[in-house]
Amino acid sequence: MAFLNSYKPSIVQNLSAYSNFGPDPYDINFSLSIDFTILETGKIKPVPFIPRLYAEIYLDQTIQYRDLNVWYSAKPPSSLGEMLYHLEGFRTNPSYVGLAIIDKGRPDPAHPSWDGSLAGFIALANASPQNLGVEIGSRTYITSHAVGILLRYCLELPTARPVAGLGLRRVEWGATKGHDASAKAAERMGFKREGVMRWHRVVYNVDKEGPQPREGDPLPDKLRSDTEVFSFCSDDWEEGGRELVRKVLERKA
Repeated sequence: MAFLNSYKPSIVQNLSAYSNFGPDPYDINFSLSIDFTILETGKIKPVPFIPRLYAEIYLDQTIQYRDLNVWYSAKPPSSLGEMLYHLEGFRTNPSYVGLAIIDKGRPDPAHPSWDGSLAGFIALANASPQNLGVEIGSRTYITSHAVGILLRYCLELPTARPVAGLGLRRVEWGATKGHDASAKAAERMGFKREGVMRWHRVVYNVDKEGPQPREGDPLPDKLRSDTEVFSFCSDDWEEGGRELVRKVLERKA
């Protein structure tokens, strides 16, 4: 029987620096609902990461703290065009949404309408509405508060008051093995370590220590990346997790 494989990559092909900001109005194209009014607190305001607003500033931040990127599978973008290329690829994937974290305690005179300054990027990834699960990935200096807000929104039931949520059963966190800061952040927030997935992802940093790919590997410029897997589940939330996150969110500093 004849068959076809008509795969087409979802990411855009044009790398022109100012042509790939995505649609206007911006469509986050995410498989889970997000009520941004619930996510905002007195300290931070998570909003959709709209490239027209935030991409250039975030690129500057990424370049400034380039050493952090050795722990991620995506190669750090070297230009605005390259960043837009990847952001549009993420946007067309309904299991992924990128959020900009606005720090309301640090005004940005150049962008007064933001009600603060850009503090980083956080993502909800691998969303599975049918399995009531999602993964959190964070690149922000106010990780605890931002992750706490998302945990509360993901794990609280839709009937909860005063803050309703999505009623998910599982929120996952993956830390590249050796990235101690990420693993500690997960445990500090109440995630439980489940184990290590070997050769789970690949990283670009050729200076990073670790086993090299075998000869003939299709991605010879990438290294092995084992992932430490952590989870925060609905029973963890009901058995003390809610209180732990509440204390994090009430912390002033």
